[in-house]
Amino acid sequence: MLHSHLTTLNAVSLVLQAFQNDDVDPAALLDGSGISPADLGRADSRITTRQEMLVCANAVAQRREVGLELGRRMHVSCYGMLGYALLSSATLGDALRLAMQYPALLGTLFQLRLIEDGDRIWFSASNYREEPHLAAFNAEFCLTSLKVICDDLLGQPLPLLAARFVHTAPDYQALYTQTFDCPLHFDASDNAFAFERRWLEKPLPLADQITHRAMSERCRRQNLEFTGRQAWLGRIRQLLLEQLNAAPGLEGLARQMNCSSRTLRRHLQELGSSYQQLLDELRFERAKQLLAEDQLPIYQIAEALGFSETASFRHAFLRWSGVAPSHFRA
Repeated sequence: MLHSHLTTLNAVSLVLQAFQNDDVDPAALLDGSGISPADLGRADSRITTRQEMLVCANAVAQRREVGLELGRRMHVSCYGMLGYALLSSATLGDALRLAMQYPALLGTLFQLRLIEDGDRIWFSASNYREEPHLAAFNAEFCLTSLKVICDDLLGQPLPLLAARFVHTAPDYQALYTQTFDCPLHFDASDNAFAFERRWLEKPLPLADQITHRAMSERCRRQNLEFTGRQAWLGRIRQLLLEQLNAAPGLEGLARQMNCSSRTLRRHLQELGSSYQQLLDELRFERAKQLLAEDQLPIYQIAEALGFSETASFRHAFLRWSGVAPSHFRA
């Protein structure tokens, strides 16, 4: 299951931009995420990584290769305070090591490493443990955006020696050359691209020590904001998961979280969510699991998810997925 911490709306905005010239309704891209067009107009809006991935899944359903395009749009300016901290770093190596300290601010779902290999360095993204059907998309998005960051920091393209990906070569492999002008390898042990070691010591054209110190401190504080509520949100999700057959309601959940219902509602609103939305998301995830296992009849699945009537479950599942439970199982 996808972990959730806070993030910005940058990637979601880029998804909508990527489909501006297509005959795709923006509402279809936001469907199920709980994100409204009004949210996109607020500079301080925060969403969870799970909401972000729901939008990305909708985008992949429209165009499988969209991860490459989105990655090319993720310039260093998209990363807010982290972007300023990277730009003002002394060298490329300093900037990349700083970025790896703040995966939440970078928005990555991978473990990032710089791997020494003789005279070359591999910038590696590995240990992806999220939605399997989005693995190739996230690898393409991640590695492409990392290459764009390097180019932006240097003020020139970083020459690559090779690139490799965990997934099998897709039928749109030719599109990779727009970013990875180097030998490509698939079915690899990690996602990575290689460049000459000397580039790590390359001074950055916008380096500024004073700005860098100020922005690094703001990154530290923002990272606490983004990750500090991860455990809190995870606790809420776990409590609801354990009580899907008899959901406690907002008041009951607030008591279990040792806070007032008003405080709980406000915190969920700040996360771009609500009690009912979280409950629906967890019910939908569990319903899909139970329907796929093909062991319980639908009326028992409805009971396990806390629905008093099978018809209510059918209506809810149709609203969540667009198909009836029986059709989903078939």
